[in-house]
Amino acid sequence: MPDQAYLVVDGVSKRFGAGPSAVAALDSVSFTLEKGRFLSILGPSGCGKTTLFNIIAGLMEPDTGEVTLNGQSLVMQPGLTGYMLQRDLLLPWRTIADNITLPRTLKGERASAALQDAADDIHACGLDSLLHRRPEELSGGQRQRAALVRTFQTGKDLLLMDEPFGALDPITRLHLQQLLMRLCLTKGLTVLFVTHDVDEALLLSDEILVMGSTPGRIIARYQLPQEKPRTLRTLALPALTTMKADILTLLDEEEHDHEK
Repeated sequence: MPDQAYLVVDGVSKRFGAGPSAVAALDSVSFTLEKGRFLSILGPSGCGKTTLFNIIAGLMEPDTGEVTLNGQSLVMQPGLTGYMLQRDLLLPWRTIADNITLPRTLKGERASAALQDAADDIHACGLDSLLHRRPEELSGGQRQRAALVRTFQTGKDLLLMDEPFGALDPITRLHLQQLLMRLCLTKGLTVLFVTHDVDEALLLSDEILVMGSTPGRIIARYQLPQEKPRTLRTLALPALTTMKADILTLLDEEEHDHEK
């Protein structure tokens, strides 16, 4: 059984600005994530998902609240989690091999040893023949595969993923979703994943949080009934189609309330 309360987000609030013009980005956000689980966060644009991620990643300080990982505070403690964004952020002057091994070589590890340690992930992501190329020579999907391997090479058990496949075409996105699902299951990783795509969340997640906006807050939590790995056919099962309808209704209501 997975450990309880591996990641704890407790009463996190954040405002930007001061006085009457201040904007409340997050209001008393609280949730827990068990080790080895995949939790997706869905919400309308501007609900504070990225702000929440930056706080968990130790890049931004909350006004109130606490974030702990396995009992250790993450507040203003960057580098304790892996972090993957929609942009691959590969260094254009480095080869794919050098980009992939960067998290380890920055710590003083030899590049050859780091590359050997990454060999299984490189093979799983279909990058064996691309290691000596530079990012500009790769497609968007190939670049994101390289960014995924680089994220794994941080060696962190908790991965924060902020819409990592959002800029890809539907078929490439599906292939990468399936790849991520397989690798996370194999490695037993803990993932906090932001997406605007309800189907993506249903395909990948063990649980889904729905956030409301103005200010950002948790309005619902869903436990996925079907075991992984899942396929597109799984999404057509009655339990998941009902869950999708419920989530879309919540998000639609939030958008309408925000427009009033």
